[in-house]
Amino acid sequence: MISAADVFRVFQTHRDKAIVIPTGTSGRHWRDFSTNEKRDLTMGGAMGQTTAAALGIALGLPNEQVVLFDAEGALLMNLGILATVAGKQPQNFYHFLLDNECYATTGGQPVPNAKNINYAGMAKEACYAAAYSFDDLETFGAQVGNILNEKGPVFVAIKVIPEVENEPIGRRERRPTRNRAETIRDLRAELGIA
Repeated sequence: MISAADVFRVFQTHRDKAIVIPTGTSGRHWRDFSTNEKRDLTMGGAMGQTTAAALGIALGLPNEQVVLFDAEGALLMNLGILATVAGKQPQNFYHFLLDNECYATTGGQPVPNAKNINYAGMAKEACYAAAYSFDDLETFGAQVGNILNEKGPVFVAIKVIPEVENEPIGRRERRPTRNRAETIRDLRAELGIA
């Protein structure tokens, strides 16, 4: 398994001008590595819906590379989205899944059948253009640049170390962040969309 922070650190060196949508417990680390926050889109609180929203962005902005960092708990809430993404075939969409095998935000409850689910296999069978799985940083780092040069939709499943939240929500450390409306406003300005 890989730490989410290491995934983001390695990915950032290959980001270029991609629009990045980080989600889930692991997604909170993205801000520590992003070098172009105006192209980051926060969708906190949209568990189960971020893939559909990211697909909409990819379809609406076909000349922009769109990268979603999804979580397996969120994907399982809307698993049919894999078929929708594959059916639309957005060539600019890169679907990274950070799989920690648990619901880390709500106390670490295990995802049912977590050790046996092949998310990349599901995406490939749904007809994503390509699908990959990684559980070590060295292999991921060696391949991520080439993956981002492929035509999408591309699915990348990555086993990450769980970071379980056990504190009640009101007592958790709050990291400074822009809200959803601010990220949309900033992205529109960055892209010159009135």
